Amino acid sequence: MFCKTTLTLLALSLTIVEGTYIGARSGVSVPLKPPVALTKSDGTFDHNRAVLHTHYAKTKHRENLIKLERKLGRAAFNEGAEIKAPASLPPHVKRQGVPLSSQRDLQWVGPITIGSNDQTFLVVFDTGSSDLWVSNAYDCPECAGHETYDNTQSTSSHLVDGTFEIRYGGGSTASGPIFTDTVSIGGAKAWDQTFAAVTQRSNFSASFPVDGILGLSYPSLSTLEAPPFIQTAFAQNAIPSDEFAFKLGSRGSQVFLGGTNPDFFNGPIEYHSVNTSTGFWQIGGGAILNGGETILSGFDTILDTGSSLIYGPLDQVAAFYDSIPGSHAYIDEDDDTIYYTFPCETVPEVALQWGGKVWDIAPHNFNLGRIEVGSEQCYGAIVSDDLGLGENVWLVGDSFLQNVYSVFSFSKDAVGFAELISSD
Repeated sequence: MFCKTTLTLLALSLTIVEGTYIGARSGVSVPLKPPVALTKSDGTFDHNRAVLHTHYAKTKHRENLIKLERKLGRAAFNEGAEIKAPASLPPHVKRQGVPLSSQRDLQWVGPITIGSNDQTFLVVFDTGSSDLWVSNAYDCPECAGHETYDNTQSTSSHLVDGTFEIRYGGGSTASGPIFTDTVSIGGAKAWDQTFAAVTQRSNFSASFPVDGILGLSYPSLSTLEAPPFIQTAFAQNAIPSDEFAFKLGSRGSQVFLGGTNPDFFNGPIEYHSVNTSTGFWQIGGGAILNGGETILSGFDTILDTGSSLIYGPLDQVAAFYDSIPGSHAYIDEDDDTIYYTFPCETVPEVALQWGGKVWDIAPHNFNLGRIEVGSEQCYGAIVSDDLGLGENVWLVGDSFLQNVYSVFSFSKDAVGFAELISSD
């Protein structure tokens, strides 16, 4: 449980680590707390935590497809995309359980404030969704242990007609009233930003244990029918552009709102056009390499800071691991995800490419840990699972994004990558 004092201290300590916030007209830097790694302290793979990550990805993107179908119809879907049956956690994860203190560490989170009285929340900064929601101070027994929004304490709060509701897999729901209020992130303020204060968080302890989510994708994925914070702030001249950028790693992680932070990258930014019809930060022409050799090419990729692993179609992921001597598929009868292992002493030289520079995935980001203590086989960060996003679509999460400086631009309708000055 994060009390308000703890949140305030965390925000201050993160600010001290990163330095003072840059003035709003120059963009703002927001420190992020990294998730706990999928490798345990003994060097083995944390399978249960990986299952929770995958459950989050499945439930979130199932809801995204439902919203996309409702707004734009199935014509907006990628070829082969479909709304899958609701996901559920495998029985062995339900039986063993994961402490709430651990579940909080599944995502990249940072502080935001809402209201005239600066109510503070730790939220997921998520390029894979579009809405802002936090927990409500009233009529929400499931919100225990979370910071909650009290509209009666903010003089700038306004109730909006309608009700916010998202239904995820396994019976998980988030619903509640819709408000507009002042939202401040890193010193940049957006007036009358639309968000939800949920009064119901049924079955959310495993998938969404933080105070809320700040969606950063296109409005076509929004249940609130409202622009995301970055677009609102730009329209009100709180930030100089509608670009935002991530530096993700074990230390010094941040999201920069209103442009890019030159302290974190070298050289030019390589931009790639986004297929905006899907609502995702989706770019085409992807290729995956092993040891400098192209193994697969011509697939689409969705860039999602709210996911940790890299998910690909069954046949394509199998073909990739066929290029790695000594690799083996690990199939759990209780879990649809197929993981792969490889010899720990020969971590493959994996990279992604979109027609330009080859972007390497560092060995420590690809290697998720040994099967068990003393094992000579380790798990890889590329897994196969059908998330319903399309037959030639990969979901690319932080296992890749930690290796690059990533830039997301609404005005350019593009995603860019640049070389990190340091990656850790």
